[in-house]
Amino acid sequence: MRFLDRPVTVEVPATSANLGPGFDCLGLALDLRDTLTATSSGDLDVAIDGEGADELPRDEQHLVVRAMHAAWDRMGFRPTGVQLRCVNRIPQSRGLGSSSAAIVGGIMLARALVERGTDNLDDAAALALANELEGHPDNVAPALLGGFVVCGQDRRDGDDEVWAARLAVEPTISATAFVPPYGVHTEVARGLLPDAVPHHDACANTGRAALLVAALTGSPEHLLIATEDFVHQQYRRPAMPESLDLVERLRAAGMAAFVSGAGPTVLALHAGAPAADELARWCPPQWRSLPLAVGVPGARAF
Repeated sequence: MRFLDRPVTVEVPATSANLGPGFDCLGLALDLRDTLTATSSGDLDVAIDGEGADELPRDEQHLVVRAMHAAWDRMGFRPTGVQLRCVNRIPQSRGLGSSSAAIVGGIMLARALVERGTDNLDDAAALALANELEGHPDNVAPALLGGFVVCGQDRRDGDDEVWAARLAVEPTISATAFVPPYGVHTEVARGLLPDAVPHHDACANTGRAALLVAALTGSPEHLLIATEDFVHQQYRRPAMPESLDLVERLRAAGMAAFVSGAGPTVLALHAGAPAADELARWCPPQWRSLPLAVGVPGARAF
């Protein structure tokens, strides 16, 4: 196995996980992409443009670099070095899958840079590795596969097997992301969750998550009720009160809004009307409003 003598570029989409009730099991690819380009080199050299350029590491601790080395380790390959350029468009620590994009992008780069990389690490193995690095599949699965993904992992009896099914999204559905000027780390958001939730809340969430699959794949008239959550968003209010206030205002106005992933971004799904410029008027001061296509293709190397 050897490095290919050419640069490789990978594009990876942003993602929204949970989508309200689908905690750790539903994810959606969004039309906002990071672009990563790598070339084999004798030394490590990392350049970063765009989101996170002033705060992300430029050494072995960079998440793309760590994912690349994890993929090469899995393939039994020991590289010498790499030149990496990251053009980041996905906001960092905002609940839009920036870490998953870095992990999936690094794995895709690693296998694209070596001979027969895909033979040595196919998509199923890439998903399993990405899940190991991220800890849960609801962002890495849509980042890799695209579309709308129903996913999970079986942790019984020490088995960490991950599974994912990609579904096509009803073409009339699109989204608007409301992105605040501050982030919330996933560990902080998860740390606010209780160890157990009431049985009636769990049952209600199960029904909403099942309905959401139908809503996203062909029955968008159910989006509002299908995106209602009972098990995680309100517990996270101390870390993102403005986000939960915005969710409540949007839902009271009939819009299918929820906290994207671990937050604090708020995502609103809509089929046809309202138009993106209508939704933009709901954007709080200092926040960004981003109209986005949903269910887009996953990561690709070229």
